[in-house]
Amino acid sequence: MEGRLVVVTGAGRGLGLEIARAVGRAGARVVVAEVDPDRAGRAVAELAGEGVDVRRADTDVASAGSCAALAAAVEPLGPVYALVNNAALADGVGGKPFHEIGVAEWDRLMAVNARGPWLVSRALFPLMARPGRILNVASDAAFHGSPRLAHYVASKGAVIALTRAMARDAGPYGITVNAVAPGLTEGEAAERIPAERHELYRRNRALTRPQRPGDLTGAVVFLLSDAAEYITGQTLVVDGGFVFH
Repeated sequence: MEGRLVVVTGAGRGLGLEIARAVGRAGARVVVAEVDPDRAGRAVAELAGEGVDVRRADTDVASAGSCAALAAAVEPLGPVYALVNNAALADGVGGKPFHEIGVAEWDRLMAVNARGPWLVSRALFPLMARPGRILNVASDAAFHGSPRLAHYVASKGAVIALTRAMARDAGPYGITVNAVAPGLTEGEAAERIPAERHELYRRNRALTRPQRPGDLTGAVVFLLSDAAEYITGQTLVVDGGFVFH
């Protein structure tokens, strides 16, 4: 990906930061699109210190205006080779059965997790290279049907369905659209997840060690590479064999 421009949303920490690091090490120019200014600043400083060509664009993926501002910020940098839609609400969102989730809570999570990837993709699509790549980050929870997490599961199921529909629309332009579905991953976002879910994954993974953010990046770099130019509309589960899809 030498010299190619890659935009990663939610790249201020965790999976997003590891994805930004991986594509940067592969030679890409990286834009950290992050809603939290402090996280964005720390991520950019960290990546720049590692030699990554990186910039930031403070972005709220749930806001159409903010996504338009992101497009305006990256347009002068040249065509966008790849967009990684990673931003999502994941930590501290579970614990209630579906019949106890409030409407405002449901709508807030859907606005970020399901509408966000569409808004960002819509804003950046006119700026994308042909061929190019869009990669959405889903979750294995959409296949497992995790309990007390209905709004999150539904949002990630929507991302998988959106991936398939976008692939049909983007195909004539030579742009692939795929998704990766990680499992429960160690890091800040997992610290507030109930202990029983950690135990459930520990007992049922085919690979018994915990999942780390870096476990996802090999699949991401592959799907963004020229080697994956004829793969589109697919979801690749990367969770150590917790679910088989």
